[in-house]
Amino acid sequence: ENLATMIKKMTPSENEFDIPAKNCYRMVILGSTKVGKTSIISRFLNGRFDDQYTPTIEDFHRKFYSIRGDAYQLDILDTSGNHPFPAMRRLSILTGDVFILVFSLDNKDSFEEVQRLKQQIFETKSCLKNKTKENVDVPLVICGNKGDRELYREVQREDIDQLIAGDDKCAYFEISAKKNTNVDKMFRTLFVMAKLPHEMSPDLHRKVSVQYCDMLHRKSIKNKKFKDGDVYGIVAPFARRPSVHSDLMYIKEKAIGGGQGKDKERCIIS
Repeated sequence: ENLATMIKKMTPSENEFDIPAKNCYRMVILGSTKVGKTSIISRFLNGRFDDQYTPTIEDFHRKFYSIRGDAYQLDILDTSGNHPFPAMRRLSILTGDVFILVFSLDNKDSFEEVQRLKQQIFETKSCLKNKTKENVDVPLVICGNKGDRELYREVQREDIDQLIAGDDKCAYFEISAKKNTNVDKMFRTLFVMAKLPHEMSPDLHRKVSVQYCDMLHRKSIKNKKFKDGDVYGIVAPFARRPSVHSDLMYIKEKAIGGGQGKDKERCIIS
């Protein structure tokens, strides 16, 4: 069954289908308000930038990929900069597989928030991992956004270098979501660090609709013109954030396995 057929079978209330668990990932984007988190996600999903600022409460997106014949699912959680519910933020961190931390180069306070977030991610993930004696291995990119506002810079490079020093699972990019500078390169680096196909980056696959994906599949059967080497991505039409219960089950299954449920819950609520 091809990817387009599976997506077309979905309804707004049922956007799950049978992609192997090892090919399902969640990307979480964190940072203060007004640093450009949603603009980065907009670049990722549709290549657009909107000058209009609308505060994010929490947005959830889902993208499917067909890469060399394999199907992948990437969930994207665009979080609120205000984080009024600390337990929900902790849950976001626990369910995240890859992270983007964003600050604005013209706002020192937003950089200090990224420093706190990096530490919180490490501590939250460690709470789970020390139960299984695994090393904490969290692919993470820190983005200094608004590189187009160099004249108003408040964050110096030496402070940034100090934050990422000695952490080979953390990369730094100065980007501009507005000018689309370094955004694709940042995503490529994040996916490579996470050992995911680099074709997930927006500039390395064709962005197609469900209908076009279905047409490609029919043509490939008819005349063999399109092969399994074809790479394309489809934004899910009915993306809906999984329930808290689903997230808790996801953590239990993917992160620590069945026997440590009580320890897992302690991590979440402590």
